[in-house]
Amino acid sequence: MSTPEVTREGVRHGASPEHDVLVSVVIPCLNEAANIHQCVARARAVLSEHDLRGEVVVADNGSDDGSPALAEAAGARVVHEPRRGYGSAYLAGFAAAQGEYIVMLDADLTYDFSDIPGFIERLETGAELVMGDRMDNIHPGAMPWLHRYVGNPILTGVLNLFFRTGVKDAHCGMRALRRDVLGRLDLRTTGMEFASEMVIRASKEELAIEEVPIEYHPRGGESKLSSFRDGWRHLRFLLVHSPTHLFIVPGGVMFLIGALVSLTVVAQIDVFGRQWQLHTLVAGALLAVVGVQVVALGLCAHAYGTYFMGERDPWFDRMRARFRLEHGLLLGAAVLFAGAVVGVVIFVAWAQRGFGELSEQRLAVLAAMLAIVGVQIVFSSFLISILGLRRVR
Repeated sequence: MSTPEVTREGVRHGASPEHDVLVSVVIPCLNEAANIHQCVARARAVLSEHDLRGEVVVADNGSDDGSPALAEAAGARVVHEPRRGYGSAYLAGFAAAQGEYIVMLDADLTYDFSDIPGFIERLETGAELVMGDRMDNIHPGAMPWLHRYVGNPILTGVLNLFFRTGVKDAHCGMRALRRDVLGRLDLRTTGMEFASEMVIRASKEELAIEEVPIEYHPRGGESKLSSFRDGWRHLRFLLVHSPTHLFIVPGGVMFLIGALVSLTVVAQIDVFGRQWQLHTLVAGALLAVVGVQVVALGLCAHAYGTYFMGERDPWFDRMRARFRLEHGLLLGAAVLFAGAVVGVVIFVAWAQRGFGELSEQRLAVLAAMLAIVGVQIVFSSFLISILGLRRVR
């Protein structure tokens, strides 16, 4: 059996799929001796019962309890992936799968193998990714309350907020997909965040995603999940793959608040029955400067994702179609000029006092803020333009 190649660019298939294999059931395995034989046997029985030409691929992730031998004895084809991680195991399993359709299942007996035909039916009628939905059919003791009522709803909600996938259970481990969409998904992550990556990439590629209600049973054997560590990895993945929510929205809010505070102090407008002084102005100016920098980082992150990672974001695509380097340079120069004008006003006021005491602290802070923001805009525009050189290749 040839060893499939899995690189950081994604799954590379060493050979074309065998045409007599319709379904590949891929099961990741790490020390599942108590369950793996039964999982493979059930999968094979369902495939046989429904006359689905298929195979069972077990992606062993370095088990030391005899799981690979048990899987082979039950009739599975075992792929060995020494690099630990949920995603690593699946990438190896996908590379080895020969079927037109791939069904993903955990090796803990939490899912009903009899649901496999329902997933295949959805794929055959047009779906490209089929997700299981466990949330209305969770058996007692199958899911900790922290996962059921806190972790999963929050992570699924954040995922839908950021990427508008519309799925109800974004982290269900029972899924099915067409093998020919793997290249478009370009899956890369090696840990538990692999589950989120698949949904995000499917949404960005506008795949046809459907959900199937399934039951969720108590697991057999010891759980490999770490609630807080794996939850944070999922949340971290969602954030770093959404520069708009990680950078641009917070940065924009900081800038607007900082600019409003600064103008209020400079114009000496009463707020809450009093006038705010220099320290408030310094805080507002600092917030505005930081906000501009965070927005610039977000735009650079968008540019990197678009030009180097094949990401697609409708908002950023519209912006880069309308604006060029010169627009950024003009904006930065205009802000710098405004700062210089304020500086001239300060200098004139100082000269009128005979170059004695200088008491234009408010205007000085405003001029410094404008100068810094102008420089940020100019050089951030150059950096985004440099990243954009990628598109000419």
